Amino acid sequence: MAYDGTNFAGFQIQPNQRTVQGVLEKAINKMSKLDEYITVHGSGRTDAGVHALAQVAHFDFPHEISAEGMLRGLNSMLPLDCEITACEIVPDSFHSRFTTHGKRYMYRVSRGRYTNPFKRFYTGHYKYPLDIDRIKEAMPDVEGTHDFSSFVASGSQVKDHVRTIYEATVREDKANDEIIFEFYGNGFLYNQVRIMVATLLEIGNGRRDVHDFLRLYEVKDRSQARETAPASGLYLKEVYYD
Repeated sequence: MAYDGTNFAGFQIQPNQRTVQGVLEKAINKMSKLDEYITVHGSGRTDAGVHALAQVAHFDFPHEISAEGMLRGLNSMLPLDCEITACEIVPDSFHSRFTTHGKRYMYRVSRGRYTNPFKRFYTGHYKYPLDIDRIKEAMPDVEGTHDFSSFVASGSQVKDHVRTIYEATVREDKANDEIIFEFYGNGFLYNQVRIMVATLLEIGNGRRDVHDFLRLYEVKDRSQARETAPASGLYLKEVYYD
């Protein structure tokens, strides 16, 4: 599924909040017309304001219906900021969260001098000078298996902060005056991508040493990574399964 996260309080259902899981479950349960409540299981959470190009979720539906019928039915009831892009019937062994082996996130940074009113919900904004070559030199330090304790927000409930990033890239989109980051890894911690992006931008601005990631892995201190890039620039781009 794809969604514009601007007006969602994240993916996970929360009391008195509009969430992606909430609107999806509402549509599914309306289709089922049964008293037994159907719960949606997502591949993972996205925070308030974070977008998705290809979030994955699964649920057990009590009636016989084709995948195409489910696709059409749900999209006829979902709000315009959420769309089911593909649907299939999967074996019982599939679980959208527990059988994934990787995710890819994209982060868009607008380079304009001022905040573009048409981009403010869909990019981060960085008006300061950037040396893209410094960022490119730092990207290999992001890849590999590391303890990302310096890059996890304080609200995280996860104790193990070791993750593997298979690929980390940055490119310039000169036509749109943007910098595009992508990170593909086996999993990501709470706010990890946004904190890494903020750190890379400080490297590009010369406020940090090019290889400061190596130091941050060692100190395991969230306060030394400092900033968190805005949620508006983050997109869940792809979820990988066998």
